[in-house]
Formats: sequence, C-alpha cells, structure tokens
Amino acid sequence: MYNLTEKLVSLTPYDPIQGDYKIRLDANESFINTDAESLLNAVKGASLNRYPDPYAKKLIKAYGELYGVNEEFITAGNGSDELISIITACFLQKNERVLCLSPDFSMYAFYSSLYELDVRVLKKEADLTVNIDKVIEKVNTENIKAVIFSNPCNPTSLGLLKNEVVRLINSVNALVIADEAYMDFWGEENSLMKCAAEYDNLIVLRTCSKALGMAGLRLGFAVSGKMITEKLRAAKSPYNVNVLTQYAAEYFISDSKEMKRRIEACITARKELYGDLNCRNYPFFETIYPSVTNFVFIKTSKAKEIFEYLLSNSIAVRYMGDYLRITAGNETENTALLTALDCFPQ
Repeated sequence: MYNLTEKLVSLTPYDPIQGDYKIRLDANESFINTDAESLLNAVKGASLNRYPDPYAKKLIKAYGELYGVNEEFITAGNGSDELISIITACFLQKNERVLCLSPDFSMYAFYSSLYELDVRVLKKEADLTVNIDKVIEKVNTENIKAVIFSNPCNPTSLGLLKNEVVRLINSVNALVIADEAYMDFWGEENSLMKCAAEYDNLIVLRTCSKALGMAGLRLGFAVSGKMITEKLRAAKSPYNVNVLTQYAAEYFISDSKEMKRRIEACITARKELYGDLNCRNYPFFETIYPSVTNFVFIKTSKAKEIFEYLLSNSIAVRYMGDYLRITAGNETENTALLTALDCFPQ
C-alpha cells in the first residue's frame, strides 16, 4: 500500500471563499475589469499551436518600461506564487532556515514547509509594525538563510519604509525577498524595484493581480541582480507564462495612462472607504489600521459575527480570527458594505 509522505498527510487545498456573492471584497482584487473587445484586440496574433516565448521578452520589456527597470533584471512568473515556490524550492537547501513574519501572507510559510525548510517566525509588534532591529538580530543569531515578507503588508495594510528594508539587506548575509504586491498603492518612492540589481542578496516580487487589475491572467515578476536573475530563469518551467497572458498583459501594460488610472481609482476607493469607516465610529470595531494598500484591516472581537452577517447580505470579506480584511470596492460596493454595517445588530 502506498503511503503519503509526512508533509502531505495534513495538507489541504487552499480554500478561498466560494459562492455566488454579489459583492466580493475578500481577495484584494481590483474592481476595474477589462471589456471583452479590448481583450480580443490584445490577443490578436497569438498562436495557440506554438509554445510561448520562454522568457516573455516583449512582456518583460513593456513591464520594465512601465516602471523604469532594466528588463535584464526581470523574470516573469505564472503569478507571484510560482516565483515564491521557485525561490523557496531552489535557493535554499532542505532544513535550512527561512524567516517569516507574523502576521503576513500565509503562502511564504506554506511553500517553505512544503520544500522542507525550517520555518522560523518572528511576531510583529503589538501595533503590527515591524521592528527591523529584531529581524536583523534573529537572522544573524539563528543562522537564517532567507527572510521573506510583504511590503506593504498583507494583511496588516502597513508599510515598511524603504530605508529600513535597505538597512536589513545591508546587515545580513541572508537572501531578502521583499514582496511588493501592494506597492502601487503606496508609491514607487518606497519601492526597491529600481535598485534591486545593486544588491546580490535581494529579490523584489511584484504582481499584476492587484493594482493593474489582471488577477485572472496569473502574472507576476521578480526583479533581482544578474546572478539571481540567471538562476531564476534557469529554475523556472520553460514555458511558464502562457501565450494569451503574454499577449494580453503586454497590450494592457503598454498603456501607461490606463495603468495609472487603475491605480489611482483603487487608491481613491481605499481612502474613501477608510474615511467612511472611521467617520461612522462603529462601536464593534476596536482598531482600524491606517492603510497604504487597497484594503482596510480591522481588529474586532465580533469578526466572525460580522463576517457571517455580511455573507448573509451577499457581501464577502476576509475573516481572519480577531480581524477582518476588507478590500476597497467601487462606489456602489463600498456604499452597500457601509449600509449593511449600519444595520449590524448590536
């Protein structure tokens, strides 16, 4: 009889909220969709009978031009998840130590455990901020080989200043993986993407799933120095980004004005949602954390009750123990959320 490996016995599939809810504010997606005609124009000329460009050269060039990054240092992935998987699988050896912060994006620890790394966790401060001195100390005293974190953070919605991340990079011999999936909502002045190639121990991750409104295309990028970039491209699957994604994403990313419009629309929606939630002074919300993302993070002892109540009103948000994470939607969606919260039974 075949027996599963120990690491697979307790493994369960990722379980996002499922159901036909009218308003989805649970996955931090952009509320801006792309019409079918634009999509058809984007993929004209794509040959489905041929393998895609293994290095997605035209797509990477367009992405580099959008953000002012040399294409030589960019690797395209089938979503940031694939890149996280490759990094944890290939840049560390079995049983080597990787440091994750808590709370943070759960997939960092998931992939690290899947590839049999020794996952160490550093709890954030009581106010959910990151103490870089503590991170540096833990990396250097516990022989940590890599540290991975999101900046701005999912789920806390807080950002870590660029100079603090640089201080970390310069203070450790470990690989530093900074996931900047939500950086578009904060500002490129806080990003390390343009200077990533200057460091030999840094990988910056970015995604098209949030601000750029392409979650359905499954596309992410890693920006790093020449040595790491060469090995990332060698370790990934040969044709990891499919031809339709390459054509469509290149088409949309090349329209810098539209990309900027999408980002600004989401920022405006977040600011309005954050302001409205604070103005209403709901007694069941203990802390509404300041946000530099496209969502709002809230501490509340009634998180489960509110979550289930909103589902009953066909509004999905993310339930996270004593916290709720609520994506900023369009004006209609945010209004519906607030109307429902106004009627939440005390």
